[in-house]
This record gives sequence, C-alpha cells and structure tokens, in this order.
Amino acid sequence: MSERFFISETDLRGLTADLLDGGTEVIAPVATDICQSPSAVAATACTLDGSKVEIDYRQLTSADDLDLSRGLPQLSLKEFFLPEHEPLCRWRQKGTTVQVFEVPTEFARRVVLAAKPCDAAALAVVDKVMNWDYEDELWNGRRAATTVINLACQVIDDSCFCTAVGAAPDDVKGADGLLTPVEGGYVYEPATDKGRALVEDFAARFSADVPADTIGRQADDERAAARARVADNLEIDADSVRDWIEANFEDPLLTHLAMRCNGCGACTGVCPTCHCFDIVDEQEGVGHGTRRRLWDTCQAPTFTLHASGHNPRDTQHVRYRQRINHKFSIYPLRFGEVLCTGCGRCTRVCHAGQDLVEILEAIDIAARRPRDAEPAEAAS
Repeated sequence: MSERFFISETDLRGLTADLLDGGTEVIAPVATDICQSPSAVAATACTLDGSKVEIDYRQLTSADDLDLSRGLPQLSLKEFFLPEHEPLCRWRQKGTTVQVFEVPTEFARRVVLAAKPCDAAALAVVDKVMNWDYEDELWNGRRAATTVINLACQVIDDSCFCTAVGAAPDDVKGADGLLTPVEGGYVYEPATDKGRALVEDFAARFSADVPADTIGRQADDERAAARARVADNLEIDADSVRDWIEANFEDPLLTHLAMRCNGCGACTGVCPTCHCFDIVDEQEGVGHGTRRRLWDTCQAPTFTLHASGHNPRDTQHVRYRQRINHKFSIYPLRFGEVLCTGCGRCTRVCHAGQDLVEILEAIDIAARRPRDAEPAEAAS
C-alpha cells in the first residue's frame, strides 16, 4: 500500500453520515452498555460499578453509533456474509410438477467500517472454500457488494495470535483499506479499487497531505508495536504443525488436548472462519416451502450421524480432534492457508477452558521434538 490519506475523526463520522444519507448500508462496531437493558439476565452480568459494555457489529442507523475504541466485537463479520439461516430457493408443488423460485444473488452496496483485521482476513480464507468445486452465489454476491475498511488493532489480550497464523493486527487481507489511528484522526491506506473508490467518491473527507516524518511515522510505529505485542503471545511453525497433525492423527496428545471439550459448539459459533452448514426443506403450507441453509457445527454429536445409526465421530474428543485437524492440517493442505485468523474468540467463549494458544503450543513442541525423544507432558 503506497497511497496514504489523512481523515480526521470528525470527517470519518461525517463519511459515515454521508454513506447513510446516500442510502448505503453501513456495518460497524457498536458499543452497548447492557446494564441499561431491562433484561434480568443482562442485569446479573453487570460489573459492580454498574457498567458492562459489549461491542457488536451492527447495521448503523446513525453515525453517532460508530464505536472506534478498537474493542473486539463479540461475534465476527461472518453473519453478514453467511447468515445464520437464509433461503436458498423456494418451491411450489402441484401434483407431480414442482416449480423452483430462485432467491436474489445480487445485493445493494454496503460498507463495513472499522473491521477487525482478523475478521476481514477470515473472509479471504473462506473465499477459497466458497469457490472451490462450486461458486457460492450468495456468498460471492455479498462479497462483491461490500467494501471492507479495517481499523488497525492494538491487540486485545493474550488470546490473540494472528501473527502465528499468517495474519497481522494491521493486515489488509480480505479488506479494501486500512485505517490507523494517529494524532487528530487516522491514516487511511486503500488496498483495492473499492478502497480507492471510497476516496474518490468522498474526496472532501480525505487529505492527501500525510507528512511521512510525523503522521506517517506515527502510523508505522503504532502498527509495528501491535505486531510485536501479538507475536509475544504465540510463535509456532504452522507448516510443522500441519505436517505433524497429518502424520500423527492417532497420537495420544490430540486425545489429551481434547479432553476438556464438552461439545457445546460455542467455539464454532463465534469463529470467523467456521463455515459448516446444514440444508433443510421447510414446508410452509400445502405444497410449498423453502429450502434453507443453517449454520451447523462439527462439535455436535448429530453432525456426522448416519441414517443407519453409525457415527464415525462418536465421542467428543474425536470431534474436537477433527476441529483442530480441519483448521490446521486439512484446510492448509488443500488451500494453502490455515483456517484460523487468531482472533482468540474460541478461547474467550469456552466455559470448559479450552485454550487454543496452549493447544497449538503443545502441538508445535511435539512437531519440533526428535522422534526418539521422550514425550513431554502436554498442556493441561
């Protein structure tokens, strides 16, 4: 990225308002104080000082709702490209005749502002499977209609490990541009034609005057510091991890690492790259209905249950092993990159204490250990 522009925070919010006024859907992080909710469940989650802020990606109704704190949204951008449930087609049957009605595969223009780099990178990772042996028109339609602008990350906590899986807190993979906070606003760097079009369409909001020895240096220092912080959380050889898992599928270490999992599937729900789904036909009346795609999870006992009653993954540790195998061996072998962007959400949401950083560290140690060495104690 060689082009650089400056945009003040006032102009960034003004840009958001311009987009909304022009009829463009804007998706961005929004902060909510759940202690202001009338829900009794929310009230029990409040901190002692009466404030608990949660951040979520939402469709904005006002530029004032845009949250630029760089906190990690609870869920990724996945639901905006692969909805939790969506119609694939509708059908109507009369006698032996069946009519199929297609759903739209083109979508109105929209912009994602202040996306986490790990969430945008996940879109590029999943692009590959969605265009593998079949081009998923709904996924591709939403991707084509969306301009994604990242906000450089400061690193949330020690569960983040994006640099260990080929990403970075200032990555533009899967995105069209990057915002980096500096004094008085942000440095904006377009990464694609869609990212450059944003500057062209709203030129009054951007300044091309970005002095390299002041604002430019601030942006570079900010991003370098973030990369160093996240690299301290985890350093592995992803290729060695991939090869070890492939060669040691039955190794007791993988069983040991899976023991804490109880199969709730929360990790797959919050993961930005998990993309498994089921397809069901829902009858909505006499002779008509909808074929619908629904999120599913490999951690559910019924996911691989055959009609015969046989289940090739009949225990939970085998199902969790499959999750690790798919992300860090099967997917890289087929598509050349890890099915993970290091966001750490799976660790944060797991009430059983499964820590993916610990798990990858244990596998990396096993991968680097000489074959005749005594096995080290795995992470517990």
